[in-house]
Amino acid sequence: MVFNDKVVIITGATGGIGAESAKHFARLGANMCLVDLDMSKLEELKKEINIGEERLILKECDVRHENLVKEYVDATVEKFGKIDIFVNNAGVEGEVAPISMTESENLDFVLDVNVKGAYFGLKHVLPVMYENKFGSVINVASVAGFIGSPGLAPYIASKHALIGINKTAALESAAYNVRVNAVCPGPVDNNMMRNIEKKASPDAPEAVKEGFIATLPMGRYASNEDVVNTILFLASDLSEYLTGTAHRVDGGMGAK
Repeated sequence: MVFNDKVVIITGATGGIGAESAKHFARLGANMCLVDLDMSKLEELKKEINIGEERLILKECDVRHENLVKEYVDATVEKFGKIDIFVNNAGVEGEVAPISMTESENLDFVLDVNVKGAYFGLKHVLPVMYENKFGSVINVASVAGFIGSPGLAPYIASKHALIGINKTAALESAAYNVRVNAVCPGPVDNNMMRNIEKKASPDAPEAVKEGFIATLPMGRYASNEDVVNTILFLASDLSEYLTGTAHRVDGGMGAK
């Protein structure tokens, strides 16, 4: 689990899983391009990880726009000459509503970020990895890619789509020695779950949390670090024969 001189791109870098990933990759020696919507939050994260300018790029980007995705990829290659690891993490939960009451704007927003944003990242990162005959992509999907969940149809659809894209990208990339895998967290104790809890029940978010926890055999939400440990494994040479896989980090939820 050493990443000295490896080049890592992390999208959604200031969120719970993204920021935890950045901290671990920085500690383990990686050079990084950190991508997110808000430059002020990226600057705050930069202070936390405390690595020099020679090892870091910050890129403000709305991943729904392919030209902006291409910009963060081009900037990474221009500075570091390669991309070894891509943590394709940017994502949103959207609103909580039944299908019959879903606003089209919400559907578009979730699919544009979670599907098109991830797709554009793959479209522009993979050719760089193919040229170098090396790379590991970790698509951050969800257990939502395996199940249904009332009120979250756009999010569920987006993660089912991402797992399908993950499989196809793995098949297209294997001949280039590029691996593509997904990590699929269950509920994680971070802001995304806080948002879902509040949107599901504004007056009783704690009851929603208790309901989620009741479905988890291990009796707690995952921590950001629980998820990042799997990301690090999939990024490392320890997983060099894994591709096209989707790893549930869900405290036993999927075993039921």
